[in-house]
Amino acid sequence: MTSAIEQAVSRAIETMHDNIGELLTIDDMAQAAMYSKFHFSREFQRMTGVSPRRFLSALRLETAKRLLIETSFTVTEISHRVGYNSVGTFSSRFASSVGVPPTTYRQLGGFTPRIEIDARGLARSTELSTFRGEIRAPIAGNLGLVYLGLFPTRVPEGRPAACTVLPHPGVFLFDQVPAGTWYLLAHSVPAAFDEVLTGDHPVSVGSVGPIEVRPDVPLLPIEVRLRPARVLDPPVLLALLDARTIAQTVRTPITDSA
Repeated sequence: MTSAIEQAVSRAIETMHDNIGELLTIDDMAQAAMYSKFHFSREFQRMTGVSPRRFLSALRLETAKRLLIETSFTVTEISHRVGYNSVGTFSSRFASSVGVPPTTYRQLGGFTPRIEIDARGLARSTELSTFRGEIRAPIAGNLGLVYLGLFPTRVPEGRPAACTVLPHPGVFLFDQVPAGTWYLLAHSVPAAFDEVLTGDHPVSVGSVGPIEVRPDVPLLPIEVRLRPARVLDPPVLLALLDARTIAQTVRTPITDSA
């Protein structure tokens, strides 16, 4: 049974969707949830793992991704439709979160052939850690490939500290992990973007964290469980990997870059 607070947070997220291009304050969101501003912000963070403002920002970029694929609107038009006054700011934010600029994302059809890791963490670390785990999927049917990455926040965006692609749920290994606090985020990779849009192959997600990685502290194996993405899950902002071009090459896990 859905709890009252989950229903309240879901109402606030629905309000975000309905007003994606408008100025939306925390007071507006709290009013939609029918909670005080303080109580709403605290419960929203607890339910989703991120602040209301951060969730709204992610929704705006997720909407922009969809509009780039589904419509012929210009990048400028899309930036205004999702609440940005400056197309330059929008394009910069989109590129840093999704991994490619808006125009390139449209040209690629919503996919990217690879996801680069953030090499700055490797350069700063004098010692790198190794840890392993397993992706489990108590879900019927073929999920396709599974992408797994280490990120500094609960939103899968930007360059991960490490990543891997699995041909299916199973054992994974990261062998070059810089010290830090990370969130292990996973999502399935459908064969075609329109399957995501139509719901024929919805993205499945899983997360664990925060995980403290220290060179002198061994990590126990980590288990990540995939499940269908929910309204309360922060959007996957990274461009989805192109399963059509990498499926033939992924026979064993690809670690540290994908």
